[in-house]
Amino acid sequence: MTQSNTQNINTNIPISHEVTIFAEPIFNIGNFTVTNSIITSWLTLLIILALAFAIRLKLKKIPGKLQNFFEIIMEGALSLCDQVTGDRKISKKVFPLSFSLFFFILISNWLGLMPLLGSLGFTSFEGGNATFVPLFRSATADINTTLALAIMVVIASNIFGIFMVGLWKSFNKYVNLISLGSIFTKVKKDPTVLIVAPINFFVGILELVGEMAKIASLSFRLFGNVFAGEVLLASMGVIMAYLVPAPFLFLEVFVGLIQALIFSLLATVYFAIAAQDHSEHEEHKEAHAH
Repeated sequence: MTQSNTQNINTNIPISHEVTIFAEPIFNIGNFTVTNSIITSWLTLLIILALAFAIRLKLKKIPGKLQNFFEIIMEGALSLCDQVTGDRKISKKVFPLSFSLFFFILISNWLGLMPLLGSLGFTSFEGGNATFVPLFRSATADINTTLALAIMVVIASNIFGIFMVGLWKSFNKYVNLISLGSIFTKVKKDPTVLIVAPINFFVGILELVGEMAKIASLSFRLFGNVFAGEVLLASMGVIMAYLVPAPFLFLEVFVGLIQALIFSLLATVYFAIAAQDHSEHEEHKEAHAH
């Protein structure tokens, strides 16, 4: 944990600024506590809405510079989505969510690196200690935000799978009752089903555990990289205020871009996997084997 002390002229109490692992509370709305990471989330959404309205109002058959810039980005992103899904129809359904996630995470990551926003805050006096509390903190440097995004992606991908392949097939991907039932229907023709069917059933249970692992990997990867970057910049800022942190600041700008890209691509992968009909694939393999 990094700590730098300055002197308060009025009270002569040292003011500390600590990079905490948790988001600091700013104010309350009833029983709801608004933290500095939530305020940054709201600011990120306002920026995205402002960009969306600006592009929508300037849409023309002959695109201007802003429209042309975003069209190039969207075409490249959609092509990348096609490479992941392998199907343009699936890409068109998944792309709006994955692209929105990319922009939300990217802007949130970069807002947390802006020195002017980080310097805005107030001093909190508790127990004789004065602590500087910033008004803005990167939303993705708060585990609550990344966890919420990860849960949303995993639940949405499974709902998407239900619409694409059906409720029964999606359920059997995790609780493979079809495989267990095949013991009674195929045991005479193929005795190996006595071994294969239970294995397939437990593989489905492992798939269910894997869904929980997806939430952990998505949330902690994003949170860990963004929070570590904030700690690194704060540490370098204590060593030397201007020259030393500059290269690390550019590095964190690049890391913020990469982390947004990784999260959105993984979300696309999960949606593409959920849209696959595994039962048809297994039937095709069995027919080919026969």
